[in-house]
Amino acid sequence: MCGRYEYHPHEFSDLRIRFNLDKDLPEFKPSYNIAPGQQVPVIIREEGRNKMKLMRWGLVPSWAPDPSIGNRMINARCETLTEKPSFKQLLGTHRCLIPADGFYEWRREGKGKVPMRIVMKDRQLFNFAGLWDVWRGDPEGGELYTFTIITTNANALLRPIHNRMPVIVDSLATNHWLHPGDISSSMLSILLQPFPSELMDAYEVSRLVNDPRNDSAACIAPADWQSPGPLFD
Repeated sequence: MCGRYEYHPHEFSDLRIRFNLDKDLPEFKPSYNIAPGQQVPVIIREEGRNKMKLMRWGLVPSWAPDPSIGNRMINARCETLTEKPSFKQLLGTHRCLIPADGFYEWRREGKGKVPMRIVMKDRQLFNFAGLWDVWRGDPEGGELYTFTIITTNANALLRPIHNRMPVIVDSLATNHWLHPGDISSSMLSILLQPFPSELMDAYEVSRLVNDPRNDSAACIAPADWQSPGPLFD
């Protein structure tokens, strides 16, 4: 699964070129410890143009009676995308990218768990594959944009840490993933493969990341770095 990640806003000029964005970016402060339920930047294709919008992490399907279902839908297993109604109807028209600088998983050691930060070896921005939807069940007429992160089997790097990992979309495939339209089963299988482990890196971080109230650069520091900040645990 993927239950925590980080994103540090990048220069608009870089993002605009990278994603061919149509409009200005929404305001978003650096976050080193993003948790489900928070509003974060997501790249979508809407009205024929690529846009970055703030969405809440935790998918609320348009047909849901209330938004509480989002608490249980932070991830979507790639194996069931074409089977579950919540995901199947979104796969053709509501694919999205979630920019990230890194994500966290917890490695089990004895009776405890050790937080690990997973990044690209070159420390560059990358993108999770996701699905999004708009819920309009608010009696006051408001719209709630939400998303879920697609997961797949862990690669060789992640396997000792966790048996699942988020699907990471290769930079060459971002336009294909964003563009609405059905994807053949063979192409979908290729796009949802685990990202190559040789291009990734992982290291232990402090227990600061265990609580989303801790949101500073100390969360991504190696575990042997002594932080003077608070520890909620």
